[in-house]
Amino acid sequence: MVFDRRNYMLLSLGVAAIVIGFAIMRIENAVDGFLSLYVAPLLLLGGYLEIIYAILWRPKRSEASSEA
Repeated sequence: MVFDRRNYMLLSLGVAAIVIGFAIMRIENAVDGFLSLYVAPLLLLGGYLEIIYAILWRPKRSEASSEA
């Protein structure tokens, strides 16, 4: 299998962070509001970085051999 359970968990956390970030931007709907200007972009950046990490993360040899 290409991804482990941990990869899917990290991937889902990243997608959830992205959805929450876009929702915060939409809910506040202000150009110069604090949430839409500072919090939402940080959540989006964190979500995208989490997805990249989830794709690139590979278990160590000892973890893979103990699960098999």
